[in-house]
Amino acid sequence: MHSEEIKKIQAFLKAKFSGADIILKPRKETTDSVEITIAGETLGIVFKDDEDGDICYHVQMTILNEDLT
Repeated sequence: MHSEEIKKIQAFLKAKFSGADIILKPRKETTDSVEITIAGETLGIVFKDDEDGDICYHVQMTILNEDLT
């Protein structure tokens, strides 16, 4: 993803999550996704999907059972 795309997605997520301290950081191993961090903690990944000519973004977040206690 290019920097303008990342900025737009970051602004969208901040608006949806009431201005939370969300930062998107490019991943070193790939260019089709970025890490989502909130207050310095990595919470998930945003993947770009541009198959079939339509562009969309998927958010993947893993919650470990041990984090729920």
